[in-house]
Amino acid sequence: MLGRFLRARRERLRPEDLGMPAGARRRVAGLRRSEVAQRAGVSTDYYVRLEQGRERHPSVQVVDALARALALEEDAAAHLHGLARPFSGKRPSTRPEQVSPRLLQMMEAWQHTPAVVWTAA
Repeated sequence: MLGRFLRARRERLRPEDLGMPAGARRRVAGLRRSEVAQRAGVSTDYYVRLEQGRERHPSVQVVDALARALALEEDAAAHLHGLARPFSGKRPSTRPEQVSPRLLQMMEAWQHTPAVVWTAA
C-alpha cells in the first residue's frame, strides 16, 4: 500500500508544480523517482525500495521528508504516516494501570535503604 501511494502521488506531480524546470521529454508521468529522492534527501535506491515494497518501515523523519518532497497536504501526509506505520492490531488497554501492592512495598523499602558504596580494594 505504501509503495502504491508513493507512486500515485509521484505521478500526479509535474516538475513545474514544484518550481523545477520541465527539462527534456519525459518517459514517465510526473516526477522521476530520482527527483523525489533528491527532494526528500534519501538515496534513489532507498526510494525505489520503498515504492516497490521492499522497504516497509521508514523512519518518521523519512516519511516527513517524503511528504514535503511530494507536496502533500496535511491529510495526505497523515495518511502516508499511517501507511508507513500500519496499525498493529493490538487495542490499547482501557483499564487504568495498577501497581501491585507487593511491588509498591519493595519500592518503598528500597527508597529507605542506605546506599552502598563500592570501592576498589
